[in-house]
Amino acid sequence: MRFPKEFLWGGAVAANQCEGAYLEDGKLLSVPDMLLGGDVNTPRTFLPREDATAFYPSHEAVDFYHRYKEDIALLAGMGFTCFRLSINWVRIFPNGDDEEPNEAGLAFYDAVFDECAKYGIEPVVTLCHYEIPWSIVTKYGGFSNRDVVDLFLKYARTVMTRYKDKVKYWLTFNEINIPCMHLGGLSALYGLGVMEEEDINSDHRIPLTELKVDKQRVFEALHNEFVASAQTVK
Repeated sequence: MRFPKEFLWGGAVAANQCEGAYLEDGKLLSVPDMLLGGDVNTPRTFLPREDATAFYPSHEAVDFYHRYKEDIALLAGMGFTCFRLSINWVRIFPNGDDEEPNEAGLAFYDAVFDECAKYGIEPVVTLCHYEIPWSIVTKYGGFSNRDVVDLFLKYARTVMTRYKDKVKYWLTFNEINIPCMHLGGLSALYGLGVMEEEDINSDHRIPLTELKVDKQRVFEALHNEFVASAQTVK
């Protein structure tokens, strides 16, 4: 048995894991920008405010934002025919509910997709790989608020219209089932933008196992996120 000629071989990243440049060109904070690093002896923690003395892995990451050309050239050198990546929601709508999209953010992904095309690499794009705007968490309560469905649809329409001639393959939400698999505070926050007020207002680093979660609110938020996914596809 052989793979068909058009089979796509490649790899995957997420914007929050690789881009860095966490406050450049109009971008504001997303949920992963508040997650601190750790090591074999130090568990990772969440701090719902910025601390200049702390290490936040997403703030610099591997600096794909500035090095995408050389990174994509390396992918091409490995024979990749596709590249799954995500668009960072806060590069397009920094607050999540902005009236107009951020042109600098849109232009960045234009450049990334053009670079992929140069090597014949097909982009496979996830609309939300945990990059929920932090202000969506604090102002709306994440997807537990029905209004966020409409905010996501506006974002989805914006990028799918902008890149309709550059991107054929779209995914809505990464691992949309994760809050069901791990009904903990971090899964609710990353997957749904849901965080309890007590934790949002905390002034100290919170161990990930101690993030609070309201299961009823999580399931209501999941419903809204499924609606957002279905309406995006429609």
